[in-house]
Amino acid sequence: MIKFSLTCERSHDFEGWFRNNEDFEKQQKRGLVDCPACGSHKVEKALMAPAVSTGRKKEKIALAMNEQQRAAMAQLKALSEKIRENSDYVGDKFAEEARKIHFGESDARGIYGEATLDEAKSLAEDGVEFMPIPTFPDDQN
Repeated sequence: MIKFSLTCERSHDFEGWFRNNEDFEKQQKRGLVDCPACGSHKVEKALMAPAVSTGRKKEKIALAMNEQQRAAMAQLKALSEKIRENSDYVGDKFAEEARKIHFGESDARGIYGEATLDEAKSLAEDGVEFMPIPTFPDDQN
């Protein structure tokens, strides 16, 4: 995953996580990238400094976030947890099951799991709607 610094036409700065640059470009063209402050879909990548790994990275991230950003992160984490609680985990069969649901071969329901980049590209080409669910550092401990 890559974290991009983004800015909208109204100069609101925010960040977004994407699998790669191509993923950002595709989502932007489909109108799926929008500003959390104003909802604008006119979003561009801002200039970014390279990420430098240090032993104090977690501490710096925590100190760099303001109250509004911490609240937004908490809301995003709660939404991620709610999605998982109200969906069926299908593991690495995500692409297969999502396609079955899309084409009416399986009952419609919320699912989550893993998909390769090629599987995700194929799903998008078939018109299957899906989105990545963020993984937080606490989720991996």
